[in-house]
Amino acid sequence: MVILYYIFFALTFIYGMYFAITGLFGFKNYHKSMFGRHKPKYKFGIVIAGRNEEKVIPALIKSLQKQRYPSRLFEIFVVPNNCTDNTEKVAREAGATIIHCNVPVKQKGDALEDTFKKLVKRDDLDAFVIFDADNLVHPDFLARMNDALCEGVEVAQGFRDAKNMGDNWLTGSYTLFYFIQNFFFNRARMNYSGSAAINGTGFMVKKNVVAKGFHTRTITEDSEFTGQCALRGIQVAFVEEAITYDEHPQGFWASWKQRKRWTSGTYSCLRIYGLDLLKQFFKTGRIACFDMFIMYLSPIMVILGFLLSIVLMIFSICGVELFDFFSYLYASGLLFFVIFYLLNVAMNIFVVKYNKKSCKNILSGIIFFSLFLATWIPINIICLFKKTENWEQIKHDRDVDLDKLLG
Repeated sequence: MVILYYIFFALTFIYGMYFAITGLFGFKNYHKSMFGRHKPKYKFGIVIAGRNEEKVIPALIKSLQKQRYPSRLFEIFVVPNNCTDNTEKVAREAGATIIHCNVPVKQKGDALEDTFKKLVKRDDLDAFVIFDADNLVHPDFLARMNDALCEGVEVAQGFRDAKNMGDNWLTGSYTLFYFIQNFFFNRARMNYSGSAAINGTGFMVKKNVVAKGFHTRTITEDSEFTGQCALRGIQVAFVEEAITYDEHPQGFWASWKQRKRWTSGTYSCLRIYGLDLLKQFFKTGRIACFDMFIMYLSPIMVILGFLLSIVLMIFSICGVELFDFFSYLYASGLLFFVIFYLLNVAMNIFVVKYNKKSCKNILSGIIFFSLFLATWIPINIICLFKKTENWEQIKHDRDVDLDKLLG
């Protein structure tokens, strides 16, 4: 039993250390822009898939119309699907072009696939940018994506900020989750020629990429498409100065359902792409393939870490002596949890300060972020046995002024 414990402990330790070491690359070229400035050149098709988003989609379109980028070089397309409200009407009145899906839409990937099939036929479009209907967009977003395209980028993820980080501990925790991913995963991988992760909104893809086919099968089309890019040898760039402001769930059960969908999609991606990613990594040495493989493994590794903590508790009760430093810390009881909690708080404060935000505005998130992560443990366990197969709408109704966000 002790030998098995050490085998599984070694696996989780190596897994954690991989992320810790690679995350340090985020500090390379600290605060330095990764792309130069270029004149406006490329025309963007902005795609917004919306389901019952009449309350928020006009504000998104308005923010896009304020882009500091020539209006002749972008066009806004709204793809209403399964709507029972006036999403189509308000989007058209706000100035968007409406695209109707010709296929049943069970998830966002279906709407994107059908839309891309139509838009790739347009000779005047060079690239597509995808947003969620609840977003607001920084005025320089398209200009910064144009910079990336001018330097040869084919797929890019922008910086995911929040428009309601200060609502409560949950929205604050979501904000920290993306700040941490932005710095320790996306920025870090840009600094060692890896590949960033697409995270649902505020990402750009060149037309030639989707012209070859865009097809996703899971309910996490963003993560799946990232894996597909890795297999195809397409680097996903991180454009840190292309900022999207996202609306995070304010209620716990809405968050619970959303994260169940994310976890179920991750399990599906592991099953569909895991082996191929490993094969491609050993065949080509592409670090992006290995990164996505271990990303898809994350729910399982979280469960394994949780089970190991239970085993440690049993060993402690039964008087089984272990000799590694981690077990020694765990045996110290409350001190163990205090140390790791304080390390987590320190990381939270760092990413907040790095992004020039006020800790005061996100204080509850900083304090309770560890709880947010802990609630992911039962989600990972539940989804291991009963996955979420249907996309459920998250209600969006937060009215936020973009000028206020920009300070």
